Amino acid sequence: MKKVSPIDFMRAAVAEARRGVSRGEGGPFGAVVVKDGVIIARGRNRVVASNDPTAHAEIVALRRAAKKLGRFHLSDCEVYMTCEPCPMCLAALQWARIRRYHYGCTRHDAARLGFADKAIYNGLAGKRGRGLPRAIPLLRDSCQEVFEAWRNKKDKTRY
Repeated sequence: MKKVSPIDFMRAAVAEARRGVSRGEGGPFGAVVVKDGVIIARGRNRVVASNDPTAHAEIVALRRAAKKLGRFHLSDCEVYMTCEPCPMCLAALQWARIRRYHYGCTRHDAARLGFADKAIYNGLAGKRGRGLPRAIPLLRDSCQEVFEAWRNKKDKTRY
């Protein structure tokens, strides 16, 4: 039996991306989640197909992996993706406790195709610019009450 290598996993992510592009489902992004040397979930960009701005390949693959494993922490998994993750997907990798991911293209490659993550990266760096929504604080006291209820809840599930 042939040993599966990181190259094989990346090729599987590329195949997902190609499938999505050929079907018109979204951008050229594919991802696979691997656990113990086996692909347990696949995802491709489905933003257009699902009218869901969060349906990035990594998000789709992470959701499928979490559902399959019945848990939201995936610290024993790795992700292979066709492109460096956008800020949303990077945050999702962090929330899932992914310890390592592999990528093909860079965010700069994606930017050359018109995928505009630069405004988000600038915003995260504290540079306000065009392209980001305007943030307006509202009803902080009421929201703090809910935060306090969560803090005091004895049977909460931490994540």
